[in-house]
Amino acid sequence: QVQLVESGGGLVQAGGSLRLSCAASARTLSTYVMGWFRQAPGKEREFVAKMSGSSTYYADPVKGRFTISRDNAKNTVYLQMNSLKPEDTSVYYCAAGSGDYFSKIRPTDFGSWGQGTQVTVSS
Repeated sequence: QVQLVESGGGLVQAGGSLRLSCAASARTLSTYVMGWFRQAPGKEREFVAKMSGSSTYYADPVKGRFTISRDNAKNTVYLQMNSLKPEDTSVYYCAAGSGDYFSKIRPTDFGSWGQGTQVTVSS
């Protein structure tokens, strides 16, 4: 398993930006499918974005506003969040999974998780 540690969450006004970071223990981070999920109180954990190599995929609610990227030299994955909305308020989790990229969309498709970081967007 990969050890993952998120950071960068916080409180921001609607329309603002945040960048989340996910530091990974694996030296071969590039071999994993990396994903971001979020979970609001009382709701199920939902997919936000994923990437493998240069391929990326986003959930419709964040498409055009969020960008997932990675720095393999730093073993770190990022989630740049722009034009934030109050409905983006959630705990955000970084996840890593091995195997097929295209099939990974559910939380159960990823085997390693970070502890989460809170993002709160005020109106």
